Amino acid sequence: MNSSERLTQEQSSTGLKVALRIINAWQATPAQACSILRISSSTYRRALKGRVVGRRLDLDQQQRIGLVLGIHVSLRTVFTNQANVRGFPAFKNGNPFFEDRSPVEVMAQGDLISIYETFKRIKHLEWLA
Repeated sequence: MNSSERLTQEQSSTGLKVALRIINAWQATPAQACSILRISSSTYRRALKGRVVGRRLDLDQQQRIGLVLGIHVSLRTVFTNQANVRGFPAFKNGNPFFEDRSPVEVMAQGDLISIYETFKRIKHLEWLA
C-alpha cells in the first residue's frame, strides 16, 4: 500500500481490531493501547466488543496500525516461542534507544516517531536472528 492510500472502512475496522488484540497480548494497558493507536477510549471499548470501528481513522492512525502489525510480524520471525512474541514488547530493554524502558512504554509516548523507531529496532532483530 502506498503511504498516501487510505484503507476502506472494513480494512480499517479489521486492522484496528487485530492491532488491539496484538497490543493487549503485549500486556499494554488500555491507556497505552489508545495512545499507541491514537484512538479514544470509546473506540477502544467498541473494538473490544466487536463493533464496527475505524469509520473515520485518519492516515496517521492507519500508519500506526500498520506499524503494530509490522512489529508483530517481526517478532514472529525472530521468536519461535509465542511467550516471547507476546512478552518481548513488555520487557525492559537496555538498548540505548529504550533507556531501560519497554518497547510498549516507548510507543505509548504517543508520537508516531517513537512507534516507528521501535518498529525499526525490532525489525533489525530479524537481521540478527
